[in-house]
Amino acid sequence: MFHRSFALVFVLSIGALVSGVVGCGEPAGVLPATSAAAPAAAIAPAPSEGIAPKNAVQENAAHGQDWPSFLGGNRDSRSSETGIITDWSSPNFRLVWQRKLGTSYGIGSVSEGKYYQFDRFGDEAKLTCLDARTGEQAWEFSYPTTYADLYGYAGGPRCSPVIDDGRVYLLGAEGMLHCLATADGSLIWKVDTIDKFGVIQNFFGVGATPVVEGDLLIAMIGGSPPEDQQLPPGQLDRASGNGSGVVAFNKKTGEVIYKISQELASYSSPKLASIDGRRWCFVFARGGLLAFHPETGVIDFEFPWRAPILESVNASTPVVVGNEVFISETYGPGSALLAVKPGGYEIVWQDDQRRRERSMQTHWNTPIYQDGYLYGSSGRHERNAELRCIEWKTGKVMWSVPGLTRSSLLYVDGHFVCLSEDGVLRLLKVNPQKYEVVTEITLKKETAGDSAFGLGPARLLKAPAWAAPILSHGLLYVRGADRLVCLELIPAK
Repeated sequence: MFHRSFALVFVLSIGALVSGVVGCGEPAGVLPATSAAAPAAAIAPAPSEGIAPKNAVQENAAHGQDWPSFLGGNRDSRSSETGIITDWSSPNFRLVWQRKLGTSYGIGSVSEGKYYQFDRFGDEAKLTCLDARTGEQAWEFSYPTTYADLYGYAGGPRCSPVIDDGRVYLLGAEGMLHCLATADGSLIWKVDTIDKFGVIQNFFGVGATPVVEGDLLIAMIGGSPPEDQQLPPGQLDRASGNGSGVVAFNKKTGEVIYKISQELASYSSPKLASIDGRRWCFVFARGGLLAFHPETGVIDFEFPWRAPILESVNASTPVVVGNEVFISETYGPGSALLAVKPGGYEIVWQDDQRRRERSMQTHWNTPIYQDGYLYGSSGRHERNAELRCIEWKTGKVMWSVPGLTRSSLLYVDGHFVCLSEDGVLRLLKVNPQKYEVVTEITLKKETAGDSAFGLGPARLLKAPAWAAPILSHGLLYVRGADRLVCLELIPAK
């Protein structure tokens, strides 16, 4: 085992994990924040925690789009909705509802008027189904979990729920894969992936959200053969693969349809795309990028890309534009852009390994493409992270801004909603020539308990706020360590 002090440094640098804190609910208010970059504003509070008037937001239910999985339906953190509020002063930017969370590392998913949040409470992993517009609970499902993190992190889920065709799929940190009915949370099928495929515990458990393709649920598993089963958890440099790097399940029954690759699992989620009339699936596994046909499992190529040290992970989801695929990590090699074709690839550009500088080094966050440029947070640590814009075709850095801590982006209506890990929420104008802040805000609450410490109003979004914001039917959902907040970003029609 690593020395304790080294382990703490290591885990603090892994943004793929977000520790939550269970707490009691209380009425919430909001105070204005101050900022040197742009004036912040107060927002109108919800009448009480967890509940909002239905008539205030239900008109937007018929407009906009669902957000049924990690990073949205296209897994690119982009929304097609328009008409956002750019003046975040009261009463324009309104807090609709909020909810205390259990321990979890991600934000939920939205489908057909329901919001699904996956958390851990004590020794139970729990999926809670809420009314997306009011926060009222519809049902919940739970199962026992004994997962213990190797580096002292809390044992909550890392993956977002996946909603498809009346079913919701959950993959827990301990490797339990569940399929439930969205109507009432009843169990349809389940698979213990750790036991079935012989997975040696990864640094932080299981953390790659599966994806649905047709009748298949495709998941990164990364099991090892029986002779490796006695290896200590986390000793991935000594573990080999057993052909279950990626497993495709029948989404209706849980039956294994195919399994491919000797790769071990990472914390990057699979990405589907259509290129020149053919479907592709890209998996940025522990050792690099795996490209294959999602229906058949036939592998096109593998592109090695990871830092050689044991204590490193690939966590950023691939970005696909046309026939080109961008991958990035933060521990060493940085980024690469590949032009793909059936059976192979060509390197468009990659960071020069002989130089210290890298074009982009994303950690857990996934960068966003817009009009020939890529925007994302580059840097391994909170202190050295920079929000960057680079040219897609060349990797040229257009601008880079330090001091925001590690941040996650959501694209909507010509803007980025930017949530930094310290809980500050910003609205940025998409501009490849300069970093352009429209407004920013720090959501706060007033409670006697918080004020008694002499710290003033406490933040609603406590650090670390590592989950990317999501938007569905005009409502913006953001989370900090222990709280989910729903805001009205697009007014009802």
